[in-house]
Amino acid sequence: MEKPFDWSAIRPEFPSLRNAVYLNTATYGQVPLRSQRATQRHFERRDRYACEDFLTWFDDMDELRSDVARLIHCSADDVGFLNTACSALSLFLGGMEWRAGDRIVTLTDEFPNQYYYANQLRERGAELLELPEIQRIPERTRAVVISSVNYSNGYRPDLKAISRMAHEAGALLYVDATQSMGALPFDVNEAQPDLLAVDGYKWLMCPNGATFFYISPELRRTLPPAVIGWRSDQGWRGVDDLQHGPPRLPEGAERYEGGMLNFPSLYAMQESVRMISEIGPERIEKRVLSLAAMAGDVLREFGAEVRHPGSNIVAARWPTGDASALAKELASQGIIVAARHGNLRVSPHFYNDESDLQAFAGALAEIHRKVA
Repeated sequence: MEKPFDWSAIRPEFPSLRNAVYLNTATYGQVPLRSQRATQRHFERRDRYACEDFLTWFDDMDELRSDVARLIHCSADDVGFLNTACSALSLFLGGMEWRAGDRIVTLTDEFPNQYYYANQLRERGAELLELPEIQRIPERTRAVVISSVNYSNGYRPDLKAISRMAHEAGALLYVDATQSMGALPFDVNEAQPDLLAVDGYKWLMCPNGATFFYISPELRRTLPPAVIGWRSDQGWRGVDDLQHGPPRLPEGAERYEGGMLNFPSLYAMQESVRMISEIGPERIEKRVLSLAAMAGDVLREFGAEVRHPGSNIVAARWPTGDASALAKELASQGIIVAARHGNLRVSPHFYNDESDLQAFAGALAEIHRKVA
């Protein structure tokens, strides 16, 4: 019989939890001390070597590519780094050739990233369609752009089915897994996105500026880089004599990076990814969903309707009531949650524990007594 995992041993890695009951990972994840130390070691190394060894930093990033590849079950060549998920979406949509009548499909109440760039493409003839569910792919759809988990209501679309329908219709699939990666396992072989983007500052527990993306080998053959820089040539490591002709693009996803990387944040990402791998993605999923279910029970106890049970993001609303006002009242009691589109959003991660949910229930009870 497997020995129960000691979740309490991990909690000291997150000292901010001593200062508040933090149930808001869907806004920001807490960065573990080991990841903070990795960033500090990078700067200490720069002080020691005066950056003379800067090319070896890229060797470290290649190790991170491998770490990420193991996490999502792909080749390291399929993994690249950017500063934000919207940069990956801009690469994806901006690199496609659009014709009048082409369609982009997304889901109702998606994250604004998915709306803004697609709406800009109206000037190039593309039309954005918002669907409550994707049960079929409309005619002339060129791209499906969705999140693995909805940021405001916790909805988890069936990525495997949507991928199959999209590819059968000749459309490409973009998935933003920012609201699940680090909490829920992800296998690119099952979901088969053409491009997957993950901004690590939420469930992956990274500083801002640490984003990875997966791009399929097939899409790399047709999607042009959005940025061309000194690392766009295959010989970029030969810095003593960089070639000055047209760039010979690398075969892997690094062809889309262009220039320098955000090393401080990516060193932190490496430690966070390794922490998740050491604990085990499946074990983390079970823990997160268990805590989320407890949060749902608390909310229902006080008369709320939970929108999409079974998600890492617990979104609830009351027949009457102001979710934003309630979130502010909870914050005044040291309980950090969020309000999104009329929903009270509670998003515990594996670093939370049952005492956090008990404190949340106690605060709701106190507020209920005040208004009763």
